[in-house]
Amino acid sequence: MKMYVKFDFNTLCQRILDEKLKQHGLKYRLLNFGEVEFYEALTQNQHEEFKKNLEEYGIEIIQSQKDALVQKIKDTIVKLVFSNDIIPVKASIHIAKALNHSYGYLSSLFSEATFTSIENFIIIQKIEYAKELLIGKRLSLTEIAHKLNYSSVSHLSSQFKNTTGITPSQFQKIMLLRRKGEGSENRYRKVI
Repeated sequence: MKMYVKFDFNTLCQRILDEKLKQHGLKYRLLNFGEVEFYEALTQNQHEEFKKNLEEYGIEIIQSQKDALVQKIKDTIVKLVFSNDIIPVKASIHIAKALNHSYGYLSSLFSEATFTSIENFIIIQKIEYAKELLIGKRLSLTEIAHKLNYSSVSHLSSQFKNTTGITPSQFQKIMLLRRKGEGSENRYRKVI
C-alpha cells in the first residue's frame, strides 16, 4: 500500500530547528524562517556539535551574509509561490520590498551564486506547485493559472511544457495511470 503525503518544508524545518536548539539547551529566539538569534555566544564546541546535529536532517548553517541573502531570496520566492493568497504586485517588487534591497542587486547576487536567474527559479517553483495542484486539489487549469498569477492557461501550459517536457494534461494522465497501476498492483499482490 502506498500513501501520498503533503508537507510544508518551512514548518518542518522550523520544528526541527526549534527541537534541536532546545535539545542543546541553547538560549535563542527564532526570527524569520531560517534565522536564529542566540542570547549567549556559542562556544566552538557547541557550534560544531549543533552543526553536525542539523546536518543529519540536511540542514546546514550558512556562513556568509551573501549565502544567507540568497537563501532568503529562495525562501521568499517559495513562500510567495506556495502561499494561498494571490499577490497583486510583481514578484520582483515583492522580493525587493521583503528583503529591503534593490531587485537589481538581489538578481545579480542570486545569479552569481546559483547560476540561474530569479525569474527561472520562480518558474520552477510555480511549475512544482502546479504539479501539486494538478495531482491533489482537483483544480482546473484555468483555476491553477489564476492562482499562480499567469496571464492565461496557454502561458501556464507553455511554461509547464518548457520546464517538464510534457503538457499539464499529459502530466495528469501519467499520474492517473500511475495511481491506477498501483491499485491493480496491490490487488494482484492480495490475490497471491
